[in-house]
Amino acid sequence: VWGGGWLGELGFLDFAGSTVVHSVGGWASLMGAIFLGPRIGKYRRDGSANPIPGHNLALAALGTFILWFGWFGFNPGSTLSGMDFGLIAKVAANTNLAAAAGALVALGAAWAKTRKPDFGLTMNGALAGLVAITAPCAFVSPLSALIIGAIAGLVMFGAVFLLERIRIDDPVGAIPVHGFCGLWGTLAVGLFHESAGLFFGGGWAQLGIQGIGTAAVFGWVVLTMGAVFFTLKKTIGIRVSAREEVMGLDIGEHAVSAYPDFVTKG
Repeated sequence: VWGGGWLGELGFLDFAGSTVVHSVGGWASLMGAIFLGPRIGKYRRDGSANPIPGHNLALAALGTFILWFGWFGFNPGSTLSGMDFGLIAKVAANTNLAAAAGALVALGAAWAKTRKPDFGLTMNGALAGLVAITAPCAFVSPLSALIIGAIAGLVMFGAVFLLERIRIDDPVGAIPVHGFCGLWGTLAVGLFHESAGLFFGGGWAQLGIQGIGTAAVFGWVVLTMGAVFFTLKKTIGIRVSAREEVMGLDIGEHAVSAYPDFVTKG
């Protein structure tokens, strides 16, 4: 894509990596989750998902805001010239707008479904907006960035429950955030591009090119990472023992625990 390959020659646009960076990681995570299987206790006998929350919401929030702040280096830093201040400002503004829209829409969707605000989904909504705007950030207007981020919040929200329904355990939401929202953001270039986008009179050509690119990357990652995880599972293994999993990997891998009073013994 960026190195003069066939997708770049075709006209595939991914400014800072919704597909090149994020979807690649998201689809690799999908294959890893499929081969690894769900955590012990994740699904009840009736097939419904059992929530297993993280241990520190404050650190999760800190991590989200560090990522959000870092995106201002990630997206504006992908400009070819550090002196194009107009483009840098546009990319930075679009990045922030999409993140805010994603967080608010995910918060609203969670509230509508459960009648309570969900912290984890809200934080992932911000990340969903950031991932989605990474491809089109230099090609779309601020209003389009808001729309792209808002839809990303919904895409992430829906993907979380889709994965639960088909019993794919993703503890941190990497697949919805990076895989699905990376896909959406890349396709959004073909819809919202200010000159080539379908909604701006550019026709279907750019959207078709974006679709070819996302499909090619998905197929390549699924095949290669499927082979990698299959080989690892059949040789050295990719899962700890059930005892180590229940006891906790901080004990099993490092022989220390942040919460010794809560260590399961046996």
